[in-house]
Parts: sequence; structure tokens; C-alpha cells
Amino acid sequence: MTIQNGRSRNMLLLTLLLIGLYFAGAFSDDHALAAEGYNFGVVPQFEQRKLYSIWKPVIEELERRTGLSIKLITTLNIEGFEKEYIKGNFDFVYMNPYFILLGDESNRYIPLVRDKAPLRGILVVHKDSPIKKISELNGKTVAFPSPNAIGASVLMRADLERLYKTKVKPLYVKTHSSVYIHVAQGLASAGGGVEKSLQEQDAAVRDSLKVLYTTRDIPSHPVAAHPRVSKEDREKIRRAFIDMAKTEHGRKLLSAIPIKNITSTTVEDYNPMQDWGLDAYWDPFWKED
Repeated sequence: MTIQNGRSRNMLLLTLLLIGLYFAGAFSDDHALAAEGYNFGVVPQFEQRKLYSIWKPVIEELERRTGLSIKLITTLNIEGFEKEYIKGNFDFVYMNPYFILLGDESNRYIPLVRDKAPLRGILVVHKDSPIKKISELNGKTVAFPSPNAIGASVLMRADLERLYKTKVKPLYVKTHSSVYIHVAQGLASAGGGVEKSLQEQDAAVRDSLKVLYTTRDIPSHPVAAHPRVSKEDREKIRRAFIDMAKTEHGRKLLSAIPIKNITSTTVEDYNPMQDWGLDAYWDPFWKED
């Protein structure tokens, strides 16, 4: 072999190596993320033990159906969840519908599935409460999960002030379950929640309450993916949720979330909320005591 031929061969090998490194770099991030496993965050609508008992079997079923490694992440409170979400620390997440519209468009989470049934905020009072009209709550203490719970707090407070000219004293009690318990025990005159979370309460609590007011419809909580998750793996998770609903066991798991009738979704379903003026009731600086 001549020196010239040797140099040509070495240049060819170097070129092939560089091409290989280029394409490896283009795909390595997605592959490394999938190989290391994903995490799945869940908004804490319920206390942590109940949340874990609902979602752990769902995550295990997703792993079985997709072949992906997925770790369930729960936070102690909604504030902690919001911080992790805003930082983009969740790969997949089940979350407040309004979160889909937060942040830079290029870095927003991508909605995959949701319940066909809409989310509606509800205002509950004790079944024996003398309060019959929203205006009678003016100046009264009303419990909410957090300032940024979309149906239970953001939309509800907007309706109370804008539609009914009613100012209440908000009491933030961390979870939907705590809201209902506060009202049932007479610790608040009323409480903001959503229809789905009320249905999930123990009968003793649920039966002690009555619904005074219901908000307009909102698209339900989505399961969404961070843009860093590959399109292929996003589709695996979306398809797994849809297929779960085709079996009796899968429907039982989903109903505990609760998702009664699952469907695919896109950001277009959530965009109308941008025109509702809800940003005036959203507190990006809220901190739990």
C-alpha cells in the first residue's frame, strides 16, 4: 500500500467516523432518556397514600404495555408539584388543564390523552347549611385546594367575583379532600372542588355536602409529555392509555383516577381558556406556608 493510498483510506475512515458520531449525537439523547427510564408526575388531588394506591397500578400497566421503565413521582402538596412542573422535571405528567398553556410555546408539555367528560368546578356547602345563594357567601371563609387549582379555585374565584360580585376569604388547604373535610366539619362556609374529586370521597364526607354552584366546562386533566420525550415514546404512552380502556381491568384502573371515557387530545382543546382572563387569578409566586 502506498503512502497516498494509506492517507486516503485514513481520511475515508475518519469521515465515516464523523458521520457516525453526528447521527449518534442526533439520536443519543432520546435513546439515553428512554434507557435510563422516565418519571411520571401526578398532581396531588388526594392525600399521598391514596394517590399512590391509584396511580402505582396504572404505571405498572403502562410499563407492561410499552416496555418502558417508568417511575411514579408524587409530591406532598400542590405547591411542590407546581415547582417541579415549571422546572420541566417531569417526563410524563397528569396535571391541571391550565398548565398546558403555561411557559414558552417551544417548551410546553404536549397533551396526549384526557377524559372525554369535561372538568367542572363545584362550590359545596354543608347539606344543613342555611346558605342558599352565592351572594350569601360574601365575606365568608371558603376553602380551596390552592390558588392555582384551575376548576376548584381559579375559575371558581373568577366566577364568584366577576359574575356574582361576591368577595370571599380564601382558605387554602392543600388538597381537594381537605376542602371537603373542612366544609363537612364546619371549618369553612363553603369549598371549591371539582365533580370528579367529590365523587372519589368517602360516602360519609360526600353525603354531608351539597353543590351550590357549578362552573362552565373545562377540558379534563390531560396526561402530557415533555417535548424532550421522543415522539415514538409519546405515542407508546398515548396508545397504551387508549388500549387500557378496551379491557375490564384497564377501565377499572382508569376509573380510579378518575377517567371514565378516555380519548386522545391536543393543545387545541385547551387553547380557548386563553381568552377567559384566568391569568388574573393565577398566582405564579404562591408559596404554601
